[in-house]
Amino acid sequence: MLHERQLIVIRSDSVTIRGFTLRNVGVSSVDDRAAIRVERARHCRIEGNRIENGFFGIYLAGAADCLITGNRLEAQGSRESASGNGIHLWYSRGVTIRGNVIRGHRDGIYFEFAKHSRVEDNVSEGNIRYGLHFMFSDSSVYRGNVFRANRSGVAVMYTSHVDMEDNQFLDNWGSATFGLLLKDIRDSRIVGNWFERNSVAVYAEGSDRMQVERNAFLENGWAVKLMANSEDNRFVANNFEANSFDVSTNSRQSFSEFEGNYWDEYRGYDLDRDGTGDVAFRPVRLFSLIVEQNEPSLILLRSFLVWLLDAAEAVIPALTPEALMDARPRMQRLDLGNKRRAAA
Repeated sequence: MLHERQLIVIRSDSVTIRGFTLRNVGVSSVDDRAAIRVERARHCRIEGNRIENGFFGIYLAGAADCLITGNRLEAQGSRESASGNGIHLWYSRGVTIRGNVIRGHRDGIYFEFAKHSRVEDNVSEGNIRYGLHFMFSDSSVYRGNVFRANRSGVAVMYTSHVDMEDNQFLDNWGSATFGLLLKDIRDSRIVGNWFERNSVAVYAEGSDRMQVERNAFLENGWAVKLMANSEDNRFVANNFEANSFDVSTNSRQSFSEFEGNYWDEYRGYDLDRDGTGDVAFRPVRLFSLIVEQNEPSLILLRSFLVWLLDAAEAVIPALTPEALMDARPRMQRLDLGNKRRAAA
């Protein structure tokens, strides 16, 4: 049975909803119907519930200082227009979202104007659009989450002072698909994350003053796509292994810094044995610039012609960005301490 209205609406402070099973909220193109909705309330707890086909699962509007923990939200959405978000925050503050499992929604978790909030230890997978979608949500933290097999992993847009630590971005494959999409963000940290088997692990456009440190980039199509309008970013002590392209950009200029990273493609030497290569490494392949201008050329990736292009560019760099280089590449893989964990 589909319910044409919301199931539980909270408009009072300090309410706890625990241990319910809620099902089958009907789809609406007019109303954001939710299984549980909190409106202009504070200090509420939504804990240990199961929500099946909730359209919007848990919806907070104008709420503050609430806790959403230990819930399981599952839907069978197939189209964005007929699906809602699993956990949705709008104009809310100080909310903690911890230890939830969200599957099959439009966005697993969605923030819009939701500031000073935390997203910790959740699993968001198999969602139609994003595992987590941040917009205009400054001074927030997401840590220890798993974003797996979503159409795109995470999008952070028009936001500043966000900490993104110790998350896993796994198996987000497809055209125009990203592990982490950054657009117009400022003064944020991306530290200790694990990016494995994503079409593009990190895509940054118009994003400035980011600290990207101690992340593992493994078996991605592109590890980092860094557009030239992103400035003053630092990529330090990351591991780049078995990616088709480690770094790609759309310009011969670079306004960001790479230092002390491990690159499995580096073929330099270390005569003084200090663990750092004596020759700088340029991670942008000439072929990546060709693909940026003409995507169908990607079919030639494993060809002998591309190998010749890369070899020639390595000997006489002419077209790849001269300023985009790691002057102190590490000779050995860095022990980052961010081991991949089993997901729920």
